[in-house]
Amino acid sequence: MIHFNWAIFHWIAGSILALVWFSRLLDAALGMRKVADISRPEWNRKPASPPRVSIIVPARNEDAHIASTLSTLLKLDYDNYEVIAVNDRSTDRTGEVINQIALTPEARERLKNIHITELPSGWLGKAHAMWTAANQANGDWLLFTDADVLFRPDVLTRALVYAEAESADHLVLFPRMIMKSPGERMMIAFFQTLFVFGHRPWKVADPKTKDHMGVGAFNLIRRRVYDAVGSYQALRFEVVDDMKLGKIVKNSGYAQRNVYGADLISLRWAHGAMGMVNNLTKNSFAIMSFQLWRALLSAFALAFLNLMPFVAIWIAHGWARLPYAVALASIFGIYVGMSWESDIPAYYFVLHPIGAALFVYTMLRSMALTLAQGGVVWRGTFYSLEELRKGMV
Repeated sequence: MIHFNWAIFHWIAGSILALVWFSRLLDAALGMRKVADISRPEWNRKPASPPRVSIIVPARNEDAHIASTLSTLLKLDYDNYEVIAVNDRSTDRTGEVINQIALTPEARERLKNIHITELPSGWLGKAHAMWTAANQANGDWLLFTDADVLFRPDVLTRALVYAEAESADHLVLFPRMIMKSPGERMMIAFFQTLFVFGHRPWKVADPKTKDHMGVGAFNLIRRRVYDAVGSYQALRFEVVDDMKLGKIVKNSGYAQRNVYGADLISLRWAHGAMGMVNNLTKNSFAIMSFQLWRALLSAFALAFLNLMPFVAIWIAHGWARLPYAVALASIFGIYVGMSWESDIPAYYFVLHPIGAALFVYTMLRSMALTLAQGGVVWRGTFYSLEELRKGMV
């Protein structure tokens, strides 16, 4: 009879975990310092020749947020810009709120309002709203954002000064997350840890890498580049359109940058831990390219990487615990670094396994619901799985 050697298993599994997490910690510690922070004093200056900017805000059933977003956009300290608000088939008061704001003195010269009543076949609602607005925009730059983002007055000026200084074609600004409950902090902390693990923001500027970036809250792109990569027509059936915009820009050889900005933009992504689960259910299976094997493999890898160190350190014996301790110390190091850049204290590290379990649940839930429904229901509209797969970039 062959006896399974648990000590060897723990040394192998623990060493893999220790190597993976320590290398990611080291890579992030060295790399994140290369990502600029445009909230710093050196970026507080005016561009030599302010280009025209069109800010595009798609909104579907956003009557709780759209007024605050448009109010902050109309108070930017930048002169040469327009705001295009798109009411995309809303069934609440979104269209009415946009119309009321358009009548105010500060909006009359600045705000355009578009009302979409029907969605053409072959399009997702948000992508179609973006494309429709861009067709009416007259800016040299296009800023795609969301209807629940709050803007500091100097954000656009700083972003353009940086973009022009770096000769960037596409600029992504990371938002400050507004978090009002421990559950929100726990889930966003895990998401940011996962983000650092899966993406390398410090490599986005390197044309030799495939690392790319896109954030729905702030995608600033030159108009000529937007047209050259195929506009939102190239993304007309993409669920994760913000990241895929970054992908096609980077793959086309254009200069991409991402930056920090403290509270230059801010948003509340979800209400509570389960609010985060609900928000990500739509996207998770799409990120896995709607492939069953990839979703299952990713769920297993997510559980192994994020739960195993917390569990196995209590199961292993003697020195076999050492590699798990290294993995845990590395994860804690990432939380310490995260606490320097966000409102998440380092001690949220102890909730990491709960966040991991909820993310695994989210991924499996997204997969199960999409397959059971034969597609995705997003903002009240059903999109079939066959169409979604065909339209993927």
